[in-house]
Amino acid sequence: MSANFQLRSNFKPRGDQPGAIQTLVDGFSHPSARQVLLGVTGSGKTFTVANVIQELQVPTLVIAPNKTLAGQLYTEFCELFPENAVEFFVSYYDYYQPEAYLPSSDTYIEKDARINEKIDRMRNSATVSLLHRKDVIVVASVSSIYGLGDPENYRSLALNLQVGEELSREELLRGLVRTQHRRVEQDFRPGSFRVRGNCVEIWPIQEEDNLLSVELNQNRIESLLFCDSLSGEILSHTESVNIFPVGHYVQPEEKLPRALQTIRKECEERVRELLLKGKGLEAERLQRRVFADLDEMEELGICHGIENYARHLEGRVPGQPPFTLLNYFPQDFLCVMDESHVSLPQLYGMVRGDSSRKKNLIEHGFRLPSALDNRPLGEPELEGLLRRVLYVSATPTDREKGLANHKIAEQIVRPTGLLEPLCEIRSATGQVEDALHQCRLEVKKENRVLVTTLTKRSAEDLTEFLQESGLKARYLHSDIDTLERAALLRDLRIGVYDILVGINLLREGLDLPEVSLVLVLDADREGFLRSETSLTQTCGRAARHLDGRVIFYADKETKSIKNTIKEAKRRRKIQEEHNRIHGITPASVNKKIAALFGEKDSQVDSLDEIQDFSALAEKKKSIQKEMLAAAGDLDFENAIHLRDELRRLEALELDLRG
Repeated sequence: MSANFQLRSNFKPRGDQPGAIQTLVDGFSHPSARQVLLGVTGSGKTFTVANVIQELQVPTLVIAPNKTLAGQLYTEFCELFPENAVEFFVSYYDYYQPEAYLPSSDTYIEKDARINEKIDRMRNSATVSLLHRKDVIVVASVSSIYGLGDPENYRSLALNLQVGEELSREELLRGLVRTQHRRVEQDFRPGSFRVRGNCVEIWPIQEEDNLLSVELNQNRIESLLFCDSLSGEILSHTESVNIFPVGHYVQPEEKLPRALQTIRKECEERVRELLLKGKGLEAERLQRRVFADLDEMEELGICHGIENYARHLEGRVPGQPPFTLLNYFPQDFLCVMDESHVSLPQLYGMVRGDSSRKKNLIEHGFRLPSALDNRPLGEPELEGLLRRVLYVSATPTDREKGLANHKIAEQIVRPTGLLEPLCEIRSATGQVEDALHQCRLEVKKENRVLVTTLTKRSAEDLTEFLQESGLKARYLHSDIDTLERAALLRDLRIGVYDILVGINLLREGLDLPEVSLVLVLDADREGFLRSETSLTQTCGRAARHLDGRVIFYADKETKSIKNTIKEAKRRRKIQEEHNRIHGITPASVNKKIAALFGEKDSQVDSLDEIQDFSALAEKKKSIQKEMLAAAGDLDFENAIHLRDELRRLEALELDLRG
């Protein structure tokens, strides 16, 4: 484990990067400095940020506007800082229906959610790293400003185990149960433990593959061993280790009685208030629900919807902001707001929607008024937790510039010498047919295409049309879950398909060097998705390719289209002049296709080697042989990985056969 950030890269800062890095590092010598990095797409903003982190040597929070971009940034930082703790913190819900009440139809909607266990593990890994390391980069989404539980409680409840310490097996088991670890025999997974005589095997919630074996001898810890969860192979010995709670709302035993008392008191006061208003039904409903929750908490230490009682459990006063991920960082941390023109208003606006929904629940007796204090941070509260802030965007707004006192570092020139893509306008009449023709031309050149539409339905319909026309196309929108989105983008890069159709998710930050053409349908529909900022960002998706082009389908040149093309020409002129002076020949970005979320590298990094069915069959045969050999050696983890690669090739074969 490294105590300092160690940036590992074969590249050196080039183009505008050296100047931008120096400007930012100098500016951040002040502990509360705020700056803007205005960097065009493909100018290496992430690499610039990595160099700033390397120079400052402080824990860093990188906030992205969506899960897709967060996943991409996480992968990039893992590559740049392989020896440091790079963590991932986004919402762990694959599906989420919040609790709500609709008075007009007297409809109560119970909270319904499907939790992604892998992302839950990664969230816990992030907070564990922040509490015992300094070299931590956390890539997060808007989830970072939602209530998370008191970091002091989380830290104090950790079980500190040391070799030679006097500890009975019963005391250890009680401690594990108190921190919400489950005792199991068969379904062993992160967040659980099992007993094997004097050996207690614990699978820490933040670990993906490693479990901890605690060997006890006469009420004393004899050894602490980290083992492979699949094979049982001993990986390392350790003298001490901290076992953190499963989840962030676990409370110390001594705090729970006080919390139960204040919850009961608030319930009694609220019931009296409702009865005085003549709301007997609401009063009875509230009392029944709260008392049932209190019984569960007394018995189990937890209940369904326990986050709604967070204010009482954490001992906060009414109106006091909740603890969030930001409270787990030390005071000198750096906050990087990627694509700040989107992420900043998104962060500021979350609290209003949450408050509106909960007020309905409170008014009609489904929740106590204190539930309002389980919420995302408001603008003043968020600003109060931030010190050093870097706003990163190709299109920063006046808000970021104002917060940064107009301290702007520009990156217009790309290290590769690539120019802004050429933009043209074509009639929206017959846009689908022309889009099909343009896609076919690019596919013949073995390039990739992005197509942006205005609605999910139109994205799905256009994808179906392209597929029926013999092209390999997929669609990407918000209904696609987090990990599948990253897989879709990766498959586009390696050539499993050639065309990706989407809406807003195709705009900010997607790093797809193989994309040579971006088609913007209905570009003259002025609005959020067709504003100057949106169009400029969309154009950037073609900026990593030597032959990058953008086609706007529009029957009129709106102000947004005009300004977008004007800015593209300005940047292109600066880039051409720099290339001329320094004798630079532009070259397309050649970027390694990384594994997804820290998984093993794919067997198929490129489809160049399997251009015909015989080569494809040979590749399938080779992977199948490896898979069977791995299964025979009881290396089931590798066998599963190879099985997934085999399925990928089978899907490709179906596409090739049409």
